[in-house]
Amino acid sequence: MSDGAGPADEAASPGPAMHALLRELYPICRSITGDGVRQTLARLGQEIALEVHEVPSGTQVFDWTVPREWNIRDAYVKNAAGERVIDFRRHNLHVVSYSVPVRRTMSLAELRPHLHTLPDQPDLIPYRTSYYRESWGFCLAHRDLERLPDGEYEVCIDATLADGHLTYGECFLPGTSPDEVLVSCHVCHPSLCDDNLSGIVVATFLARHLARQSRRLSYRFVFIPGTIGAITWLSRNEDRAQAIRHGLVLTCIGDRAGFTYKRSRRGTATIDRAVEHVLGHLPERSTTIDFSPYGYDERQYCSPGFDLPVGCLMRSHHGRFPQYHTSADDPDFVDPAQLAGALATLQSVFEVLEHDRAWRNLNPRCEPQLGKRGLYGAVGGSGIAQLEMAMLWVLNLSDGRFTLLDIAQRSALPFAVIRHAADLLARHGLLAPCEPAG
Repeated sequence: MSDGAGPADEAASPGPAMHALLRELYPICRSITGDGVRQTLARLGQEIALEVHEVPSGTQVFDWTVPREWNIRDAYVKNAAGERVIDFRRHNLHVVSYSVPVRRTMSLAELRPHLHTLPDQPDLIPYRTSYYRESWGFCLAHRDLERLPDGEYEVCIDATLADGHLTYGECFLPGTSPDEVLVSCHVCHPSLCDDNLSGIVVATFLARHLARQSRRLSYRFVFIPGTIGAITWLSRNEDRAQAIRHGLVLTCIGDRAGFTYKRSRRGTATIDRAVEHVLGHLPERSTTIDFSPYGYDERQYCSPGFDLPVGCLMRSHHGRFPQYHTSADDPDFVDPAQLAGALATLQSVFEVLEHDRAWRNLNPRCEPQLGKRGLYGAVGGSGIAQLEMAMLWVLNLSDGRFTLLDIAQRSALPFAVIRHAADLLARHGLLAPCEPAG
């Protein structure tokens, strides 16, 4: 990594290495197509095995069409003295994404309709796009707009909008089961850290972690442009999508807020229950909200023609924090410890998915005597330890109908404790596994 951290340092505290990757990706001007996406995926390909796909402009993907490719080299507004009063080279949010090429001289009055600001946040640059209608514009701090005097301005957007490709990346980690877990994040925003880069970085480090583990489930990570990317992926992978048993969209996951989880359209899918269970045992407060057809790409995966069990994990809710889609969503807004916390939380969620299964009690007529097997405290009347209580719950509910996640939820005990109890009981011949939970 660029900060020189070694594997041992990352294992102890991955946050600094994750934040270093985020800072490295921050200056790249990304959009829904173009070389910025390719540069981003090329850098991720140095961390994980990433297959890059190119889909030609004009390709029909359900009710949508893959748009023309946009690339930008430079953009500015110069005053009469030739000074750049708006400069893409200083911050790539200064240009409305997908702006058509422009080279003109115009008055401030003519220019003003093409200038976007945030009067309520006068020191911040907004993020604006014009993906599906040909237009152009600049974004700037409102205070800077107020300082512009009347006069003539030279306007230049050195960009191309032409037939090309939509680009996305895919990392597939096969397991012993063909059942898949989908992890999806969008790669289409320019210099925005929480909304875009935090999800990319956490997904990359999660894929690195899982690549080193033995896996029952198969994992598919997709790094795609928002909306059109998910629609394109689903259009090209209708059959493959049927193997997805669990899924998460990751976004806005590196700021200092507690977690927010948005349930899948199904509401009670295993992924919903697994995430809610893990969040419920964290020391920090978290929020769970129901599905709605507005947000990130979970709305594509959860569209009625697919109805995949895909939720969205974030910290601050998109559109509800002041830094959202502004220049304040910079590297300082994202906390390395929060990135590491998100990674650890997702590892716990996937441990639940990996090991959730039903068991059968082989001694179901009354409780087996645990003491003679060394599984129960020797001194009675002094209360019951968490692990001992977990064994009682597992024995009572292991009739083939309940999985370990069911038992963890009903007992309000952590999944890891329930799983440990099941392993102990199985080693002592008191439990036998049923088929893995579907």
